[in-house]
Amino acid sequence: MGAGFGGSLMAMIAHRLGLSVVLLEKGSHPRVVIGESTTPLSNLLLERLSATYDLPRIAPLAKWGSWQRAYPQVACGLKRGFSFFHQAGQLLVAASPHDDIADTHWYRADVDHFLVLEAERIGVEYRDRVRIESLDLSDGVDLAGWTGEEGFRLRAKFLIDATGPRGFLHRALGLGEDSLTGMPATESLYSHFTGVSRTENRETPYPVDDAAVHHIFDGGWVWVLRFNNGVTSAGVAATSTVASGLRLREGEPAWQRVLDRVPRLKEQFAGALACQPFRYMPVVSFRSSSVAGGRWAMLPSAAGFVDPLLSTGFALTLMGIERLARIVGRGFASDELVGQLEGYGEQTEGELLAASRLISALYATMGNFPAFTAVSLLYFASVSFAETAYRLGKAELATGFLLREHASFGPASRRLLEQAHRLRGVDDTRAFYG
Repeated sequence: MGAGFGGSLMAMIAHRLGLSVVLLEKGSHPRVVIGESTTPLSNLLLERLSATYDLPRIAPLAKWGSWQRAYPQVACGLKRGFSFFHQAGQLLVAASPHDDIADTHWYRADVDHFLVLEAERIGVEYRDRVRIESLDLSDGVDLAGWTGEEGFRLRAKFLIDATGPRGFLHRALGLGEDSLTGMPATESLYSHFTGVSRTENRETPYPVDDAAVHHIFDGGWVWVLRFNNGVTSAGVAATSTVASGLRLREGEPAWQRVLDRVPRLKEQFAGALACQPFRYMPVVSFRSSSVAGGRWAMLPSAAGFVDPLLSTGFALTLMGIERLARIVGRGFASDELVGQLEGYGEQTEGELLAASRLISALYATMGNFPAFTAVSLLYFASVSFAETAYRLGKAELATGFLLREHASFGPASRRLLEQAHRLRGVDDTRAFYG
C-alpha cells in the first residue's frame, strides 16, 4: 500500500524474491510530495539493495554523477553536504569530495513516478486511484475497494504499508499514537519555489547552496533544497510556541514573517514565487503504537516520523526495507514469522527513538549555536563511522541507526544528548563541547 519511493522499491524487491505483488496507490503519479534529501548512508543502502535484489536500473540514483548520465530527464539536486547558518556563526559539513559521487535532493514528483514505472516494467502489478472499503486480517489479508469506477477484491498472504505517517493501516486498524520522548510539539509550513537566488560564493569546501541548507533560529529552522529544474524546496519547522507566534497556519503571509526573521533568506527569496500551494502541517512528529502484526508490517516511513532535520528519513526507510525483505524472503509459512516481525517492530521503534533523541537535543540547543554544533557532530561522527564500515564490508560493526547498539558509542552518545537538554549558560556549554 502506497507507491512512494519506499513502496515502489519494496514492491520491486518482493517481486525479485519470487512473490506475486500488487502495488496500490490512493492517488496517481506524478505528484508533489516532500521528503527529498539523501545522505551517504542512504546511498550506500540503496546501492546494496539494488545489487542484492538485481535492480541495476536503480543503482544510478545513488550518486549525482551516475544519475545525470543515466537519467538526466529525472530532476534532482546536487547535495555536496550540509550547510548550517545561525546569527552566531555557520557550520559547513562536506559529505563528498567532488560532484560526481555527491548525494542528491530528490524531486519526488519525478523520482517516485520513475520508480513506479520501473516496478511495472519488471512485472509488479500497479493500480492507482484506489479506494479501500474493507480490510479483513483474520485469515490472511482480504481487501475490497475501487480503482476509479471498477470494483476489486484481493486476497494476499501479507500486507506492507508504505503510506506514510497516520497512513492506511494506522487508520484502518484504529491504532493509537505513542509519544517521542523529549521531542517538542512542532509544526511546519512549506512549498516549492522558482526564482530563488544563489548565495554569493565564499571560501568554502563547496558552494554553500549545493547542499542541504539549514537556517537555524531559537525554536525552529528553515530548509532550502535546490533542484536542477529551476525549482527550490523550502519550508520551516518550529516548536508550537514559535509556530504560534509566526502564525504558520496562515500560509503565505506566515512565510513572509519567516523571511523577515532571517535576513539572509529574505534577500534570497526577494524575487521568488511559490509554484505550489503552501502546505501547513499542524503536527509534524508521529509514532504509531504498533509497527507490525501477524500478517502486516509498516515501513519505517509509515511507523513514525520525527522531523526533516538532518535528512534521516531516507536512511531509516531503506534500513527497514532491507530488514523486511529478509523476513518476507523466508516465506509466510515459517513458525518464526511472528517472532521475526516482533523483532522488526522493535528495531524500527528503536531507530525512530534514536532519531528522536538526536533531533530533540538539536531543538533544545537551537538558541545556542556552539551546543547545536556539538550535538550535530555526534550525528556526523556516527554516520561517518557507519559509512566506512559499509564500504569496508563490515556493516556488523555499525549496527543500529546512530550506532545506538554500539557498546561504547551508543550509551555515551545517549548521555550527551540527555545532557544537551540541561545546558544553562556559557559555562555549561563550554563543558559540554569541550
